Amino acid sequence: MARAGLTADRVVAAAAELADEAGLDGVSLSALARRFGVKDASLYSHVKNLQDLRTRLALLAGGEMIEAIAAAVAGRAGKDALAAFAGAYREYAHRHPGRYAATRLRIDPALVTDLSAMRRTAEITYGMLRAYGLEEPDLTDAVRLLRSTFDGFCALEAAGGFNAARDVDASWDKAVDALHTALTHWPREHPRHD
Repeated sequence: MARAGLTADRVVAAAAELADEAGLDGVSLSALARRFGVKDASLYSHVKNLQDLRTRLALLAGGEMIEAIAAAVAGRAGKDALAAFAGAYREYAHRHPGRYAATRLRIDPALVTDLSAMRRTAEITYGMLRAYGLEEPDLTDAVRLLRSTFDGFCALEAAGGFNAARDVDASWDKAVDALHTALTHWPREHPRHD
């Protein structure tokens, strides 16, 4: 490919494809340069360094993931929304393993506070949880429970960590049922007085 055709967006998109093919650890500036048929130095006018590239990849993947989740939960509430959210989360992790790994990277909070994808993530996630009657600080605790459950399950599944005869999809469905029960009977920080 011609050097003149390189843009930051094209470099990040190629990094996303490479991450899904070779894993997040397989993403390097050298590997991308080879993909584009250019020298490593040609990429530095589009990304600062590997850390910058990985941050951009994480933001791209996070945006893609929340759009898939938003489409899945649209028009749903309660357990139906939770199941749709969980299903879209897991499907993204399966379909895009390298990109999903990038969503787990720690990003400087100053870089994400004004990004529309991060605002959308909060809106979708907190909106779904508000249907359970949760308010802060319980909302934050519930988000952490969901993320750790979904991420832990997906990470173990990707690593082949579930060796029991029990069907993994059945275990996933049970986990979502258990989360719904936990959210419905949440031990509130500030109990409601109805």
